[in-house]
Order: sequence, then structure tokens, then C-alpha cells
Amino acid sequence: MTRLVRPDAVLVQAVIAGALSFAHLHDLAEAAGQNGWKAWAYPVSVDLLLVAAWHRLRTLRDAGEPSRSAWSWFAVALAASLGANVATAGLLDLGDVPDWLRILVAGWPALAFLGGTLLVHRPTSPGEPETAPAPESLPVVERATEPDVQVASPPALPAPDPEPDPAPAAAPAITAPPALIAHARKIAADYRTRTGSDIDTETLRARLGVPSPLAEAIAAQLA
Repeated sequence: MTRLVRPDAVLVQAVIAGALSFAHLHDLAEAAGQNGWKAWAYPVSVDLLLVAAWHRLRTLRDAGEPSRSAWSWFAVALAASLGANVATAGLLDLGDVPDWLRILVAGWPALAFLGGTLLVHRPTSPGEPETAPAPESLPVVERATEPDVQVASPPALPAPDPEPDPAPAAAPAITAPPALIAHARKIAADYRTRTGSDIDTETLRARLGVPSPLAEAIAAQLA
């Protein structure tokens, strides 16, 4: 099914404005001494620089980069187009174009070429890191393997005989005073009378108020 092309008011307006601007630029270039195909090339050059600057401006804005240079060339191309439109509106005698305007028209190709080149070939920003070339791999030098040298281990020495544990020292004999022994005999006799049995070592120690070793020594002498 063939799709019908519907006219757009904005598109029609753009075509009309472009055609008028194109004609004004052609008339101004021809009045400034550019005859033949040269007069037709000037409006093409101005419009292309205008479109290239606008495209570059949008690209830089989308990338978040500074767009001052693109704005500058867009202003230059817009000034050339507006200047031609105003000059051909009866404010300028196209039969007697001033010399400064002839100089501007003649120098436009070099200016447009410079602007187009700078817009297309963007210099690398200083913030972009430069990739360093990969270092060349050095040849691997294999070390000569040394022959395994087996060292004879010395013969194991016999383990020394364990020394016998020293005999524990005999505890010193505890000697109780005779007076204390006599007092212990009285306590033991009284305890036997009341209970009918011999006094034990713990009770004797508690009655005498002496340490356990001394109480055991006294009990051994009372037995």
C-alpha cells in the first residue's frame, strides 16, 4: 500500500525560507563580483556551515562537552545569512557594492573551509586518557637446573638412658615437747572415760590446737 505524503506547514515554511535566503545570498555574491557557478556556490556554503554547526552543537550538548566553538561558527554562518537578507532588502545598492563587502565575500570560502574543518575534526580533549602501548614481552630465560646432590645424613646417635628419679627425701621427724605429750595423755584419758573409745587424731588436734602433722606425731606416741 502506497503511503501518502501529507504536507507539513513547518516543512513548507522551511522550504520557502531556505529558498529566499538562498536567492538573497546568490544575488549578493553576484553583485560582489562572483559570477556564474561561483554565485550559486556561496549560498550552498553558508547553509552547509550553518547546518554543520547546529549538528555539532547538539552532539556536544548531548555528550556533556563544552560547545563554545560550535556556537561561534553557528553565529558566523547565521550572520552571513542574515546579512545577505538585510543587504538585499533595498538598504544596499547592488549596482555599487562597497569594497569591504567585496572583501568579505571573497574571503568567505577560506573562512567556511576553516570552520567546517574544525567542526568535523574535533581535537582530543585533555581529559581523555591516552592508552599506553603494551610493553613488548621479553624472552623468558630458563635457568639451568642444578643436579640433585644427595647429602648423606649422619648416623643417628643412641638415645641416652633416662636417669633414675631421685629418691624422695625423708620428711624430718616431728618431735613434740614432753609437756605437750603429757597434756595430750590427759585429754585422751578423759575422752576414753567419757566415750569409751580412743580419741581420734582430728579431735586431738582440735583439743590441742596444733597443726595436723604435730597432732599425728603426738597420736603415734600415745598409741
